[in-house]
Amino acid sequence: MASLTMMDQTSPEVPEKLPTPRGHQESHAVLTTESPNAASHGLDTKSALEIARIINHEDARIAAAVKKALPEIAVVIDTVARSLRDGGRLIYVGAGSSGRISSLDASECPPTFSTAPSQVQYIMAGGPKALASASDVNEDSPEIGQRDIARRRPTRKDIVIGVSASGSTPYVVGAVEYARARGAKTACITCNETTPLADVSETAIIIEVGPEVISGSTRMKASTAQKMVLNMITTGAMTRLGYVYDNLMVNVHMKNEKLVERGIRVLMQLCNIDREVAIRTIKSSGKSIPIAVVMLKANVDKMEAVRRLAKSDGNVRLAIDDSRLEL
Repeated sequence: MASLTMMDQTSPEVPEKLPTPRGHQESHAVLTTESPNAASHGLDTKSALEIARIINHEDARIAAAVKKALPEIAVVIDTVARSLRDGGRLIYVGAGSSGRISSLDASECPPTFSTAPSQVQYIMAGGPKALASASDVNEDSPEIGQRDIARRRPTRKDIVIGVSASGSTPYVVGAVEYARARGAKTACITCNETTPLADVSETAIIIEVGPEVISGSTRMKASTAQKMVLNMITTGAMTRLGYVYDNLMVNVHMKNEKLVERGIRVLMQLCNIDREVAIRTIKSSGKSIPIAVVMLKANVDKMEAVRRLAKSDGNVRLAIDDSRLEL
């Protein structure tokens, strides 16, 4: 986790003068996520079962709201895949609940897809300590957001995604605007229309989940929607890169007993082999499921499987069908 969260505090290239953010003022318009919810009126007088039913009823709206943004989500999936393929990074920027959910998605990519920690990163307002305890004061500073993203030195190869339920968090707006000015691709995930964050982002994913059961508590529907979208973005991008074969986790990083067992099952299922053959092949592959899959599917030795995977940038399906790499 530390390798994902710690910033380069010694970077000499943080500019002394940063651009003045255009979208740093909080919107005075009434945000949908801050509005009262008629469905939960009198919530404090309800029984436990009634409260659960109300929350469940409201949660049922989330998937439909996400569905409306699928075209924009698809654009971001392909942009992330291109950035990673070209040696760039996906960098999330968030504050509060949005930042914590972003940190979760980033930290789960290495064990799921064997990506390097540097490939999918996050920046949290208030730094790593804010993951466990609130540090809301930094949310109000676009300049701090700019300085934090400047330490990562964003370039045209990278994509920076701002995550903010309100769409008006100054810290996130400042960071995304700075990254865009440096040539990085930018996107945002928000739950309100017409926001400063959407204005400074190239692609805006807007999930209108409506008022929260507890007004303004965006750790509820808004955060659930954001988590769903983040799952789609990284899973979609990694799948497009070929780190998933069929619908199986072929790039699983076997660092503990549970993941070793998952790797064995994946190889058995994909290659229609028994457990003994799977274990033997995994050992001969250097404990790499992608190499083992290519060895068995293409009937090649380890050296040839490694060559093919290097040639295909890790795309397992292309490495198996080596002739397609010449197209």
